[in-house]
Order: sequence, then C-alpha cells, then structure tokens
Amino acid sequence: MEEKSDKRGQPKAGCHWRDYKTVRLQGIYYGAFFDDNQSLVDYVNSQNLVNPLVCLGDGHDGVWNLVKEFGKPGNFERWEILDWYHLKENLYKVGGSLKRLKVAETLLWQGQVDNTQALFLHCRGKQAKNFMAYLNKHRSRIVNYNYYQAEQLCPIGSGAVESAIKQIGTRIKISGAQWNVESVNQILSVRCAYLNGLLAI
Repeated sequence: MEEKSDKRGQPKAGCHWRDYKTVRLQGIYYGAFFDDNQSLVDYVNSQNLVNPLVCLGDGHDGVWNLVKEFGKPGNFERWEILDWYHLKENLYKVGGSLKRLKVAETLLWQGQVDNTQALFLHCRGKQAKNFMAYLNKHRSRIVNYNYYQAEQLCPIGSGAVESAIKQIGTRIKISGAQWNVESVNQILSVRCAYLNGLLAI
C-alpha cells in the first residue's frame, strides 16, 4: 500500500503507507497479515510446528519481537538465526581495509563473533562502532553458517521469505490500486490460500 500525497506533499486523508508481514513455514506455507501482529502469531502457533523451531530473519527488531511469540513456551526449542546475507551486508558497510573485511567474513562464516570483533577493536569510525553493536545485539543468532550449510540443517538466508513477499505483493501492490484497510487482510488471506495450493482455479 502506498501513501498518496496531494500537491503540497501531505498525505491525503485516509491514505497511509503501511505494509503487511509475511511468514513462510516449513519452506512451503505462507501466511500474511496487515497491521495485525497477533493474528500472525496465532496463525504460526496454530500450525503443526516442528521442534526445534528454526526462525530465520534479518536484524530488524520487529522480526525478533514476533519470533519470541512463536511456539508454545516450554514445548519448543527455538533456534534464532540471523540471515547470513544481511550479516554480510552490514559487515561491508564498515568499509576500510578490504583484507580485514575478507578475514572478518571468513570468521563470521564460522560463527566466530569474538574473533571478528577483535579485528575492529581499534577502529574509530562510526560504521565500525555500529557494526560492533550489531554483533553484540545478535551474538546468539550468529551461528556457524559453514556447518549449517554443509549439514543442510536449515537455510542461512531469508531469500525465500523475501520471494514470498513479492509473490503475495503481485496481487496486493497492483499499480494504482488503493485498498480499504478493512479489506486488506481478506485479500492477503486469499492470496496465501492460492500460494498454499488451497484454491482450485
């Protein structure tokens, strides 16, 4: 959904830019909800979830706040994994010595957060400090990606979810379309049912 503006750049009454949240379960099932986090959590928890419950996401706090609600407390071991490609993208924002960045990438690929941080201890730049804070924040979600990929334990990137968002968006974000807030979740539900193979066409 896009925010529509008048000539002065102010949003038109009743129009807002908002987006929906999407989840992809067990590599095949889609769920999407607009402006309704609790329904997304309820949808996930109503599914036949596997244990351990593997949750893969980027570094956005909103993702991990929702993930905390997935799975019934005490019944599930939850593996939270930071998307490798987002981690790598944030690493290269640091800039500076390409040699140091390549060494850091190799260390992170093996899940070695402490050794990676040691490479940047004496860096004074804002990007390096931001990256150090990012590593501290997501330390428990940075795994040995090399091992996870070699053993095919789970995906290490959230590309499939991002692809799902685009597939759902082909119906929702039609050029020039405007939606009533009340009808968006109905359209999302139909689109997900189609992608989940629950609609015969």
